[in-house]
Amino acid sequence: MKVSVLMLAYNHEQFISQALDSILMQQVNFDYEIVIGEDCSKDNTRNILIGYQQKHPDKIRLLLPNTNLGMHDNFIQTFKACQGDYIAILEGDDYWTSPYKLQKQVDLLDTHLDYTICFHNALILFQDNSTNYYLPPENKKPFFTLEDVLYSSNLMPTASIMLRQGFVHEFPDWIYDVDLVDWILQVLVAQHGNIGYIDEVFSVYRNHAQGKWSSKSSLEATLELAKLFEYITKYLHLDSKHQRTARVTLSSYYCQLTVIYYQNEDKKNTNKYINKWLLNDLLNNRLLSTASLKVYFILQIYSPLLYKTVKKLKNSFLLTFFKNFTQ
Repeated sequence: MKVSVLMLAYNHEQFISQALDSILMQQVNFDYEIVIGEDCSKDNTRNILIGYQQKHPDKIRLLLPNTNLGMHDNFIQTFKACQGDYIAILEGDDYWTSPYKLQKQVDLLDTHLDYTICFHNALILFQDNSTNYYLPPENKKPFFTLEDVLYSSNLMPTASIMLRQGFVHEFPDWIYDVDLVDWILQVLVAQHGNIGYIDEVFSVYRNHAQGKWSSKSSLEATLELAKLFEYITKYLHLDSKHQRTARVTLSSYYCQLTVIYYQNEDKKNTNKYINKWLLNDLLNNRLLSTASLKVYFILQIYSPLLYKTVKKLKNSFLLTFFKNFTQ
């Protein structure tokens, strides 16, 4: 089997047919399978999938648990069931737009053995039917690396990913503490090689109110990203270069949280994330990261009160830190 298409489905009755049709329209010169983890939806998603499976028994394998597994176990179970040399990912509420998507990605991975994963650009479809490119033109280049993944947090649209099998056999236990399972997968696979890029739009990501990620508030999303990078810096045992990059990204999220909590007049959490940001920069052998300096400068101009608070806390923090360090 050349390719397994991994699909997670839960309460996607509005979108699942379009997603499946976009897979079944693929024009390829190899065998592929569609492995779907349907996690006991409360709507008609399961019945729709059973209907498709009966029409395409040679293509579609359904994993139908008797009880709801939850996103993490559903993903892990479906991932481990994939038998292809390559795994492509499509969630049940997104869809592909080109019949040549799979073929072009397979050709790329077949000819670039140093690529462990590849992706393409996508359109973000908003609820008002407006669209935007997922990857801005200025961010495009022929291939990417782990450095890019760590710096940008979510470089690859999930529906654009195709990865080479054999690099992820088990997932870390802490995966259950974060919602960003596919982002963790990007980091795990990108540790083993380069990332190919096709500068074409082959998929659509729906940004809608029912989406697991798109429904989050700015605060919720930033907290989740900070938690992800806390785990990455603590448990992934990155080399010094990549650890430094991950910490710079983590500092940027701490800065964002500082500002958000200050705007919400939440003094306790404002102070909490100021201290996290300062400690993280010290651990990264830099007093303030570039992102931190920008926020620090903006606060000085636009929010003198918070600037004074940050400065006071910074000085107090540094004094305590160095006093403890030298004892």
